[in-house]
Amino acid sequence: MTATTDTFADAIGGLGDTEWNRLADDRFYSSALWLRVCALDPGGVSGAVHVTTPAGDRAAVPVAAVTDEPTPDLRWHDMLTARGLPAPEPGGLLIGQRRGYLAHLLTSDGADRVEAAAEVVDAVRAVRSPLHAGAKFARVAMYLTTADVTTLRAAGVRTTPVALKTDAWIEIPPGGFPAWLDSLSAHRARRIRSEIRKFERAGYVLEHRTLTESWQDVARLLARSFLRYGRAVDVAPMAESFRRQGELAGARAQVVLCSRSGEEPVGFCMYYRCGDTVYLRALGLDHERLVSAAEYFNLTYYMAARLPGVRRLHAGTETAEGKALRGATLRPLWLLDLTEDSPLAGYDDEIRAHNRALLTRLRDSSPAISGALEYELWEPYC
Repeated sequence: MTATTDTFADAIGGLGDTEWNRLADDRFYSSALWLRVCALDPGGVSGAVHVTTPAGDRAAVPVAAVTDEPTPDLRWHDMLTARGLPAPEPGGLLIGQRRGYLAHLLTSDGADRVEAAAEVVDAVRAVRSPLHAGAKFARVAMYLTTADVTTLRAAGVRTTPVALKTDAWIEIPPGGFPAWLDSLSAHRARRIRSEIRKFERAGYVLEHRTLTESWQDVARLLARSFLRYGRAVDVAPMAESFRRQGELAGARAQVVLCSRSGEEPVGFCMYYRCGDTVYLRALGLDHERLVSAAEYFNLTYYMAARLPGVRRLHAGTETAEGKALRGATLRPLWLLDLTEDSPLAGYDDEIRAHNRALLTRLRDSSPAISGALEYELWEPYC
């Protein structure tokens, strides 16, 4: 194995954008651009591990050294403890990116993925953190797909993966938006058409901009959304974060503003596009000014499904039922502890019981969710 010696040289471990993106292929949340966006976040040091296998193939994963991760959904210790499972120490090495809950093991075309994964695991376990003294700290992968978990376990990782959340994808047929509506049940299609008519009758107009042009509106509206759920935030640092993201991403960071004639925007949706896939990134609404015209769905899924040439929407985690009702499939995302002496080792039965219980709760929560779950991706670890 030849492993990187400059893991934290930059957000992609000093590999270079062209070579990194060749490995990332169409996985936007593993792209050099997105990892550089993640590196703007405070509270950790972003980097990457990349290796060359004995066969000459390349493999890589993004990593971040973290101490007190500000994002609750990345605090592996808290998440495992809340599930009644043993947990690695809070600080350590996060395998995956710090924004966008979808991580990947990256390998070059034609590589033996199990061999490549074994090399990556060895390299991850050898990393020395710029934020932790010594070599003993947790090394935890979060929001992995079933395929990558299976590959890493075949490569020698002994811990059983812990199911975290559902990951929603909406497929758009070749005929675009009309074909998508036709692919849904008659009841769901009628519901969507009704929501579109309500939106149009309310006089809403959608305006497409870049984040560079709209970061102030984005920050203001996101703060309003947070306030609705009891979270007061300082708009200024949030606005500066979006300004910097827009400066880095340029035209790749797209924003749709929703407003009525003569009024300031009441909502926004930010997204990135990678090939024929739209990754929905952020939504903000001034709820006090809405008129119950299905603003949320029109501004996100219905807007994105109408973009020319789009074939897939990545709708991410949370609000599984609303996404399932609009044709999404729900795939599992997993936590896999790569720490050599993981506290999860030996708790296979308890972990599988947790995974089964989560799958059962999802299946029984609504007919829409039950029909959207891709059971074959859950069953290996339930």
